[in-house]
Amino acid sequence: MNWDDLHVVLAVSRGRTLVEAAASLGVAHTTVSRRLKGLESRLGVRLFDRTPDGLVPTAAGSELAATAEQVEDQVLTVQGRLMGRDARLTGPLRVSTVDVLFTCLTDVWGTFSERFPGIELTVDIGREPVSLSRREADVVLRVATAPPELLVGRRLADMQFGIYASKALIDRVGPDAPLSAYPWVGWDRGPRWRWFEGWLADNAPGARIALRLDDRGELMARAVRAGIGAQLLPCLLADAEPSLQRLLPLDPTFRVGVWMLTLAELRTNSRVRAFMDHMGTALVARRAALEGMPAE
Repeated sequence: MNWDDLHVVLAVSRGRTLVEAAASLGVAHTTVSRRLKGLESRLGVRLFDRTPDGLVPTAAGSELAATAEQVEDQVLTVQGRLMGRDARLTGPLRVSTVDVLFTCLTDVWGTFSERFPGIELTVDIGREPVSLSRREADVVLRVATAPPELLVGRRLADMQFGIYASKALIDRVGPDAPLSAYPWVGWDRGPRWRWFEGWLADNAPGARIALRLDDRGELMARAVRAGIGAQLLPCLLADAEPSLQRLLPLDPTFRVGVWMLTLAELRTNSRVRAFMDHMGTALVARRAALEGMPAE
């Protein structure tokens, strides 16, 4: 066995299908199938059972996958330490962030590329957790109440959210109308946003949900701009839209931290440090906009 063998077993164990395993490895699913069959033949044991739920590890497969995970952890730890010693301002850098921080700060991302043309910046936009230890990202920029464990960094500012509607919708419903008179744009149903359903029931009882969308700030803002309904939006995004207006004073309940984080062993990497310094300075300078306050 070699690391490629173990890597295949680990990918199949995690993905449960040849297609998912192949995508994580960056190869064709036929290649994964061939490698897996060859390994099973050499070892003389079956590593996975084919079931309606996908490829399920046998006892031997589970043992081998556990070993592969230990090897992977050791390899990634060493890679992280070596990367932390990299003093070059050239090479790849992967950053994971959310759509609002990219949409509203495109100029900041642009000036970073201008300042450091040798850094090959890749930005992954999404709210799902990423694994820095597996090199799914080198830096994460997140909006959250608390940072993920095992990461280091700092809270740069707070992001304030407010209740907004289009001025056209306010004129149509009536400027003195209660919140329950407005149609609303809601999130696609899910446990993460159940708290807002409760808030809406308390503050706008009987309000109609005109449209539900997935959790992307720019999509929500477009729907609100179009007059489809009112919604909770980041002040950083909504205050820049002259067609939108707050329906309520800002509520501290709708405020979360903006965190920039990395692995401890990557803090000394020159590319990581350059990005964190650049983005950190820019976010601190825009703290008023992030918090929904007028610029000083």
